[in-house]
Amino acid sequence: MSKRATPQPVALRDELRGEPRAHGEEQIVHRTGVWWTTRILIRQRPAQIGGAIVLLLILAALFAPVIAPYDPYAIDVKERLQPPSMAHFFGTDDLGRDLFSRVVYGARTTIQTGVIVILIAASFGTLIGMVSGYYGGKVDMTIMRIIDVMLAFPYILLALAIVATLGPSLMNALIAIGVAYVPGWARFVRGNVLALRKQEYVTAARAVGASGARIIRRHVLINLLPSIIVLASLDFPAAVLSTAALSYVGLGAQPPTAEWGSLLTGARSYMRTAAWLVSFPGLAIFVTMLGFNLLGNSLRDVLDPKLRHQ
Repeated sequence: MSKRATPQPVALRDELRGEPRAHGEEQIVHRTGVWWTTRILIRQRPAQIGGAIVLLLILAALFAPVIAPYDPYAIDVKERLQPPSMAHFFGTDDLGRDLFSRVVYGARTTIQTGVIVILIAASFGTLIGMVSGYYGGKVDMTIMRIIDVMLAFPYILLALAIVATLGPSLMNALIAIGVAYVPGWARFVRGNVLALRKQEYVTAARAVGASGARIIRRHVLINLLPSIIVLASLDFPAAVLSTAALSYVGLGAQPPTAEWGSLLTGARSYMRTAAWLVSFPGLAIFVTMLGFNLLGNSLRDVLDPKLRHQ
């Protein structure tokens, strides 16, 4: 009887290249990595729609000077409150500025908003959650009680309090929202770390004398990355909406900044007479949130270990 060959793991790229299998050899495809994730995502309709929206947003932000037909800050009183037309696709505002150009430039602010907020929340929340979850005991108890106090306030009220203290500006609003998101991130990361620290590879690392900092950096954090990516993709649209809300009440971006929330603020007095001033910035916020939510939900389905083998 011939001896069966030992199964050999192969990379996903070998499968995609169509390399022939050896006689009697089993191939085990590792369902990890960027290529596998991308391959699964492009097969899902929600991911396709969400990815297309996100890609268009990024392209609009990068090429805003090329796409926008007018200077978004150029005032032309003679053209004020013009309805949508071939000359002005989205019409003009009360100062004669082209609304389409201002919405396109607002995509830049939107990208900056989401990135800065997620960086603040992810950096501090992940660090706090990993320390609390890994070390446990009094460290965990102390940190979690502080987090509980912060979670006792709705995040938008906490953000409002911080902005009121720092002063109204777009950067202060982003810092406030990022800080307000830290407690949720810390709890999420802590819960994942509590499960990861019981894994055999963590126990083995402790047994060979690895320090806690090394275990967190080399073993815990690397296994948290998929969950962190999913949470970031889901929190990005929420950060955009929160920033728009603060700008709407005058605590975020200040005039004449081309930011979608501030555009809605300036249009409040013209909701009945010039509905396009509200419709297009509001539609931009809605479509952006839809795109990131579709992409985030698809990423969660792909990267969630419980759903990976279904």
